[in-house]
Amino acid sequence: MSSSLHSLAVTASKKAHAPYSRFNVGVAIKTGDGRIYSGCNIENASYPEGWCAETTAIGHMVMDGGGTITEMAVFCSRMDKITPCGGCRQRISEFGNSDTVIHLCDANGILESVTLGELLPRAFDF
Repeated sequence: MSSSLHSLAVTASKKAHAPYSRFNVGVAIKTGDGRIYSGCNIENASYPEGWCAETTAIGHMVMDGGGTITEMAVFCSRMDKITPCGGCRQRISEFGNSDTVIHLCDANGILESVTLGELLPRAFDF
């Protein structure tokens, strides 16, 4: 399953709207019940108004009824092993947990897998 998440993340990155940074990011997430969603980053000329690939994928998941994120692949052709930004780490924690697996990829596949707990050790939580 992880290899298909990688493939979907690579495909999603090709759909990114990143005319300012040219930093196309793609993500694929898997939920606890096996559903899969992908997303890309979408920039805006008013820089803070764009959104990350993780945000897009999570939005698709929420629109489809929500779920718990168990696994995610992140890809950017310009940076191997890219990790979600700080804001996205917190977004992922809203729908996942410290055991959520984040696959850091390059064009050929998964290079490293880490948990959200490793990336965001003291997430804001209630």
